[in-house]
Amino acid sequence: MHRGTAPGSRPYVPGGRVEGIRILGVDPGMGSTGFGLVEIPKQGSPLYCESGVLRPRGTSVASRLRQIFCGLTRLIESAKPRFMAVERPFFGKNVKSAMLLGQARGAALLAAAETGLEVQEISPLEVKQAVVGYGRADKGQIQTMVRSILGIRQVLSADAADALAVALCLAHSLPLKTSLQEAMLKDPRKERRRSARWTEKDLGAFP
Repeated sequence: MHRGTAPGSRPYVPGGRVEGIRILGVDPGMGSTGFGLVEIPKQGSPLYCESGVLRPRGTSVASRLRQIFCGLTRLIESAKPRFMAVERPFFGKNVKSAMLLGQARGAALLAAAETGLEVQEISPLEVKQAVVGYGRADKGQIQTMVRSILGIRQVLSADAADALAVALCLAHSLPLKTSLQEAMLKDPRKERRRSARWTEKDLGAFP
């Protein structure tokens, strides 16, 4: 799991007080689920909080889905985002892959629903246009722009970069600044318990 802060931002502390609007971007997958957390301050550009990849263990589909659900749930409880952004799936010719992706998305959406998190679905075209300005951008171009926008120095995995790109797209597309201000003034979700810090290697250790 990659953790860090953007230049000029305050240190990110899981479970700490939230002053801006946090958006959790998720790039679901059965083999690896990328996540990226950004924060929109009251003034200024989006700030990088953290990103990483959840890697479910085992061969059982049910077990992998549970690990994705539990991992995202713990992340949501710790980071307290206001929105979850998930890329709307693009269905190709591989039916089996599409089914597995749909199941992983379902686990992510369930984690959001169970924690009262509002979900926004965004198309791949919208993500690429918002972050790169080009609808046919490749993963390398997306990662380069994500690192540039958020001031990230370390190399990101493709899954984490995609998740951050989805979060940035939502940050740019939320209706004006009034929506953000209203969300800051009134968050309907109750305060959740503080979760322990966890890392990518912990995933799969649930009883």
